[in-house]
Amino acid sequence: MKILALTSIRSEYDLMSFVYRKLADDIDIDFRLLVGGCHNSPSFGLTVDDIKRDGFNILCQIESLIDSDSSASRLKSASVLLLSSIDIVKAFSPDLIIYAGDREDVMVGALLGGYLGIPTVHFFGGDHACDGHIDNPIRHAVSKLSTCHFVSLNEHKQRLLKMGEPANRIFNIGSVALDKYREIPAGEGVLSSIADGEVRKSAAIFIFHPVEDEMDKLHLIVSGVIDELLENQYHVFVGLPNSDHGNSCVRKSLLQYSSHPDISFYGNLPREKFVQLMKASSLIIGNSSAGILEAASIPIPCINIGARQRGRLASENVIFIDAELTELKSAIKKVRDDVFLGKINAISNPYGSGNASERAVSLIKSIDFTVMHKKCEDPLHVGE
Repeated sequence: MKILALTSIRSEYDLMSFVYRKLADDIDIDFRLLVGGCHNSPSFGLTVDDIKRDGFNILCQIESLIDSDSSASRLKSASVLLLSSIDIVKAFSPDLIIYAGDREDVMVGALLGGYLGIPTVHFFGGDHACDGHIDNPIRHAVSKLSTCHFVSLNEHKQRLLKMGEPANRIFNIGSVALDKYREIPAGEGVLSSIADGEVRKSAAIFIFHPVEDEMDKLHLIVSGVIDELLENQYHVFVGLPNSDHGNSCVRKSLLQYSSHPDISFYGNLPREKFVQLMKASSLIIGNSSAGILEAASIPIPCINIGARQRGRLASENVIFIDAELTELKSAIKKVRDDVFLGKINAISNPYGSGNASERAVSLIKSIDFTVMHKKCEDPLHVGE
C-alpha cells in the first residue's frame, strides 16, 4: 500500500508524527511525505531538517512559501504548492493521501485526492472555533472534499453528521496529538537546557498567533502578557508565531525582550524537548491549540487570550479571557491558587488517553477506501 502525507508546518507535523512513524515502520506500507510550506523556509526554522533527522522518506520537497506577512501570501503559497505537486503526486500514484487540520495547505491535499482519483483521510475534522478565523471554514470545506474522517471527539463526529457526512465515513479515534505525552518522559534539567542557564522560577510558556480582528492591538497584547508574567515572577519561554498574517508584528513585539534574563526564546524545539518543556512548566498562556488540546494531558493550567480557540471543547484547566489587563491579572491569580491547581490535578483529557495513532493505522490498513472514494451521497437524505 502506498501512502502519501502532506505536511507544511512544524505544528501539524508534530501532531501527526506518531502516525507517520507507525506507517513508516510497517513493512506492508510504502510511506512518503510531500513537504512544503514553512518547512522549507529559513524564516521559520527550516524544519524539513527535522523531518530528515526523523528518517522519513520524502517524496518531494517543494519550496512554496511566499515569505510575506499578508493574508494574500498564504493563498498564493497554497497555489504554488498545488501547481508544483500535481504531476509528482500523479506519477507516484498513492493508494491514499492523508493530511491534518485546517490550514490552507490541507486544501491542496483534498484537491489532489479529489481530482486525481485518490482516496483521502482528513485528521481533526469536525472541530470548530467561534473566532471567525478562515481556518474554520477551510477545515469544514476540506472535510466535504475528503473520503474519510479520523476525528478526536464525538462532538466532532456530530458536527460532521450535521454537515451531511455519512456515519460510515467518520471514525472517532481520539487525538493523535496526545501520543507523545504518553510516550515521552519528563526530562531532568530541561528548563535550564532550553534557557541556556539556570532557571529558578516557575516556568510559563507563551505562544501567541495573530488573529485578523486583533491586528490593531497585537503589540499591546504581547507586551502586556509578558510584563504581567514577569511581574508575577515567572521565567517565560516564548514560542515564535507561525506564518499567519501579523506574525511580523508579534515577532517585533517579542524581540524587544530578547535581552531580559527571565525570557527565553525558542523557534522550533525538537518534539521531545517541547513535550518535556510542557511537563516542566507551571502554565501555558496565549492562544495556541496546545493549551486546549494537550495541556490537560499533563495537566497544567492554560490561559487562552482573545478570540482564537473560542468555542472549542476544553477541560477545566483552561481559562478563556478577553485581551484585557484586568482579566489577565485575575486569571494569573487563579492559576496560582492551590484550590484551582488541586481541582485540575485529577482531570482527564477529553481528547483521549494517548493511543490514537495505533487506532488510526489499524483503520488505514483495514478500510477498503476504493469503495468509499466516490462521494455519491445526497446530503439531503443522509441519516434517513
